[in-house]
Amino acid sequence: MTQRVAEKLKLALNERSAVIGVIGMGYVGQPLALRYSQIGFKVLGFDIDAGKVAQLNAGHSAIQHIPDTKIAAANACGMRCTTDFSRINEADAVILCVPTPLNKYREPDLSFVTDTCDAIAPFLRRGQVVSLESTTYPGTTEEEILPRITKTGLAVGADVFLVYSPEREDPGNANFTTNTIPKVVGGHTPTCLEIGRALYEPAIDNVVPVSSTKAAEMTKLLENIHRAVNIGLVNEMKIVADRMGIDIFEVIDAAATKPFGFTAFYPGPGLGGHCIPIDPFYLTWKAREYGLHTRFIELSGEVNQAMPQYVVDKLTLALNDKGKALKDARIMVLGIAYKKNVDDMRESPSVQVMEILRDLGAKLTYSDPHVPVFPKMREHSFDLRSVELTPEVLAGLDAAVLATNHDAFDYAMIRDYAPLIVDSRGVYRDQAAHIIKA
Repeated sequence: MTQRVAEKLKLALNERSAVIGVIGMGYVGQPLALRYSQIGFKVLGFDIDAGKVAQLNAGHSAIQHIPDTKIAAANACGMRCTTDFSRINEADAVILCVPTPLNKYREPDLSFVTDTCDAIAPFLRRGQVVSLESTTYPGTTEEEILPRITKTGLAVGADVFLVYSPEREDPGNANFTTNTIPKVVGGHTPTCLEIGRALYEPAIDNVVPVSSTKAAEMTKLLENIHRAVNIGLVNEMKIVADRMGIDIFEVIDAAATKPFGFTAFYPGPGLGGHCIPIDPFYLTWKAREYGLHTRFIELSGEVNQAMPQYVVDKLTLALNDKGKALKDARIMVLGIAYKKNVDDMRESPSVQVMEILRDLGAKLTYSDPHVPVFPKMREHSFDLRSVELTPEVLAGLDAAVLATNHDAFDYAMIRDYAPLIVDSRGVYRDQAAHIIKA
């Protein structure tokens, strides 16, 4: 019986007659849903945000780098979105793409994962595969999802199949698409892994199987911790180089000419995005359960978290040199998305810079062509709209803080008209007196 259930599901996935359910139609879920629709699968998108569901069903994308034409094309091929989680039983594959933030104590908040599992559990049925894509600590799939499925009476590995396959989306990166980014997959049982491969191989060019869900969970953490630690290193190097009167960006560019043994990482105002600022803390939290203290990872986290304050300190000193106080100073933050050329605000260090400036009494504005209105966020709130950059606007400032280096900015105009520029991204390589490297 087990073999028949598995073979029937594999056949449906291979023939692309299976229905793909994607829970969480955000930066991860939308590209995945569009990819499955593009290759002929029927797709059901689930989200708790009724406004987003209505928008997607009307053919509109809420994500800037995903054009409306792609949503409309998927809808024409049968993709539909819903807030009705009872329709989970219509899906043959259930893929969870929900947030996994940290709480105020920098501990994992799995409420989106567990609440979603509790919502779908009554509607699971034999012959489905459940895949978690949300980044989390090793053991989450086994400790949180597995028991919620088994409580339904369904046997994992026989009736339903459980896998973990971490998302690797990089919003706005034109060099990679959902299908060209290799996909790591781990299964709870060997049969689960077979089904996981059958789920992803039609949609992804290169599927990379690993021995367990824990190995897959740890793989995603290693990828992001590797980046976080190296950014922490180069941010610390930036501080040292600045004190010595050395341009760290010149040093990095020179070091990057070495054709082996060096990978260039660049400093900035802090870490942003849903993964890099968060994932290391998932592992440090879980490691404590095993009596381990991840000192190297935590140290890099401390360095990276200190960067927004470092930028503000550089601004404060620069204003002081001009005989101005930060309080009541007219400060514009240039770029509030977490990285260039996207509208993604998740964990943006620019917002942390803005909050420090606001708390210190600065008269704050921002300009970001990708974020026309400051969005509603779980932990941050500003009643601000993006200001168009003109010579008059720039000349009327006390300082501009370059926090995100969007290509759309006219950097020559900014340099010519802003009386003071605090550059946290290394855009300006000249030694102009009014440009402060931060």
